[in-house]
Order: sequence, then structure tokens, then C-alpha cells
Amino acid sequence: MQYFIGILGTIAGFMLVWKTPAVLSFTGRIEFAEKYLGTEGGSRLFIKLVGVLIIFVAWLYMFNLGGWIIYKLFLPTTPTPE
Repeated sequence: MQYFIGILGTIAGFMLVWKTPAVLSFTGRIEFAEKYLGTEGGSRLFIKLVGVLIIFVAWLYMFNLGGWIIYKLFLPTTPTPE
């Protein structure tokens, strides 16, 4: 089941990146993205970044790497001396 959800997430993220103008015409301009990411292309860039993030998270879930990354990021590699 996790492969199926990962593939669906990958397809959804790819569609956001590929069909950005269609998504932009459906959602309209995103004000904070226009303010912080650029004057004319901020919303497009934001939609593409969300698509890439969805693909990344879907692959982490599909290959069961999310827990490993959290473990490596937040747990120390060596015990701290007291």
C-alpha cells in the first residue's frame, strides 16, 4: 500500500510541476509567494517548490526512509559525557 501512495504522491507532485500554469489559473496568485519569492514569478515558483516537496516526501514514504532521516537528524551519534 505504501508503494501505491508513494506513486500517487509522485504523480501529484509531477503534475504540479508540469502543469503549473493550469494550477495557477485555478488558484490565482498567492500573495505571500509574490511578496517573498519574486514579483511576477513568485506564485509559479511556489507551486513548483510544493510539487518537488510532495515528490520528495512521497519517495521518503515509499522507500520507508522518513524514520531513518529523523533518527539521523535528531539523535546524537555518540553519547554525551556526563
